[in-house]
Amino acid sequence: MQRLQKVMAHAGVASRRKSEKIILDGHVKVNGKVVTKLGTKVKNSDEIEVNDVPITKERQVYYLFYKPRRVISSVKDEKHRTTVVDFFPDVTQRIYPVGRLDYDTSGLIILTNDGELDNCLTHPKYEVPKTYVAKVEGIPNNSELEHLRWGTKVSGRKVVPDHIKILASAPKTKNAVIQLTVHEGRNHEVKKLFEYIGHPVKTLTRTQYSFLTIGKLKPGQYRFLRKAEVNKLKTLAGKPREH
Repeated sequence: MQRLQKVMAHAGVASRRKSEKIILDGHVKVNGKVVTKLGTKVKNSDEIEVNDVPITKERQVYYLFYKPRRVISSVKDEKHRTTVVDFFPDVTQRIYPVGRLDYDTSGLIILTNDGELDNCLTHPKYEVPKTYVAKVEGIPNNSELEHLRWGTKVSGRKVVPDHIKILASAPKTKNAVIQLTVHEGRNHEVKKLFEYIGHPVKTLTRTQYSFLTIGKLKPGQYRFLRKAEVNKLKTLAGKPREH
């Protein structure tokens, strides 16, 4: 027997945490009865419905997507803006993005229907590194970069980049291109770091997610993750590997 929220996550309904909320809100039935208790265990023979629609075990899929700017990292948007799943019209599984990228930030994001992997990769304790390239106003000096290297408080939490360096600078236009690696990637975290030292971000791209890089992908393009890559992600996230 397995916990209900785990079965829902495996079926691609939502991540385990989001599935828990769906259960608590009374949207789930097991064998025709509404279940709102977390930790409820179910058998393979049990019939599970979400909003009166039976769930089925989906084949788990994993995509690496190069999100363009001005695209929402969500399944749907109440303002009817373009979302990341709009780029996957032929995918029949109910995929969703792992974590988020800001609306005006481009770069790598994973989409999957593996709720467990999503839950682990977005949990702060696993500290998955993410590398960004930022074009900023002005050219930070060594003292300002040292402030970032030693750690800066963002929304009450200290953020210490693993790596930060200037890739290019243009004194005439007074801009700099800077690469940095952080672990958590919380909401607007990178932008707030540069605002702190007085160099607002003009453009921002996530160029690497853990060991995954953009490679030959162009904005709006995606590729399947290979089994070895999925297994490596699962190892990072403390999940069993596929054989």
